[in-house]
Amino acid sequence: MLNFIYYPVSFILWCWHKVFGAVLGADNGFAWALSVVFLVFTLRAILYKPFVSQVRSMRKMQEFQPEIAKLRTKYANDRQKQAEEMQRLQKEHGVNPVAGCLPVLVQVPVFIGLFQVLRNFTPLNSDGSVRTENYFFGQDEVRSFIEADFLGAKLGAWPVQEFTNPGTLAAAGTSLANMLIVMIPLMIAAGIFTHITARHSVARQTAAQGENPQTAIMNKLMLYVFPIGVVVGAPFLPLAVLLYWVANNLWTLGQQYVVYKRIDVEESTKREQTVAVQKARAPKPGQKPVRPETAAPAVDLDKPSKTPGAKPVQRKTPRTPKSPGSAGGSTTAPTNGSTASGGSSANGSANGSPNGTANGSGSSVPAEPAGSGASRRPGGSRPPARRPRRRR
Repeated sequence: MLNFIYYPVSFILWCWHKVFGAVLGADNGFAWALSVVFLVFTLRAILYKPFVSQVRSMRKMQEFQPEIAKLRTKYANDRQKQAEEMQRLQKEHGVNPVAGCLPVLVQVPVFIGLFQVLRNFTPLNSDGSVRTENYFFGQDEVRSFIEADFLGAKLGAWPVQEFTNPGTLAAAGTSLANMLIVMIPLMIAAGIFTHITARHSVARQTAAQGENPQTAIMNKLMLYVFPIGVVVGAPFLPLAVLLYWVANNLWTLGQQYVVYKRIDVEESTKREQTVAVQKARAPKPGQKPVRPETAAPAVDLDKPSKTPGAKPVQRKTPRTPKSPGSAGGSTTAPTNGSTASGGSSANGSANGSPNGTANGSGSSVPAEPAGSGASRRPGGSRPPARRPRRRR
């Protein structure tokens, strides 16, 4: 049913066995052990870019973790709205949670495929017939794997077989003591590497993530439960699968060191560039700050430019014309130093009166003081008289 997984895994293992078998010998146990180890390295090299994307996605998730906490508090009673807002926030920051789980999801079927391929390295099938092939391996290669000796242990055997089917290990050409001598150091190494890998991942978390109860539980599982599980479950797995687990943890440990260091250098460089830009934009002592977001005013090319130091030109407003009735009310200025009361007026001199007075008729208009016409408003109306102030 899962042949689409078993055949690619067996093909990669077959290729590496051809390489190391040509150097060390086809029946050499170290050649088969190195084939399993480089099978792990090949698959992890293929998954290198997804792993980097996973780390970057986790770092971005840590950056807007406070916003996620606000959304959870705001929509605590509406799960659907909370999920929609979470998706929108992740889309704005360019984070894909599914891509972060891709390396782990791919390794699970590979582990299952390798386990199935190694279990089928037996001389007989389940029905008792002679095994002629194991997916991509032929009958001679199956026999070579069964007869290969790795420090006195068999790569396709596991210690529990001696308890379920006594005499199985002896028939395979090894013993329980030989299997334990080789597997116990590998079991301890697998547990230690699993713990160190988990510690590196936990150390990258923020303080807010560590305070989350669910995250704290997962951290304890990764730090203590998973390493103990590897040690306890190793006797139930073939020796080659244990080699796969140790090699996988070694690769993960080295890959985390390289990728985390690279991302830290990128982030420190980005922070230094940001600080340099802020210092460049900062005003010097006594200088007016220049804001880059304020755009310069648009220049009108049709309007003539002003000359520095030129006097501003004011436009003249047209005066309102006076009404005809205001002409009779105007007075003539006195001449020859005569005053309005004692000097001769223009009408008096024309009628020949010696005192310079009017003709005696009631139609004569008394002369107004000079300058009184200037106080009149346009249209001949006088300004309102001021009320005298009362003295206290």
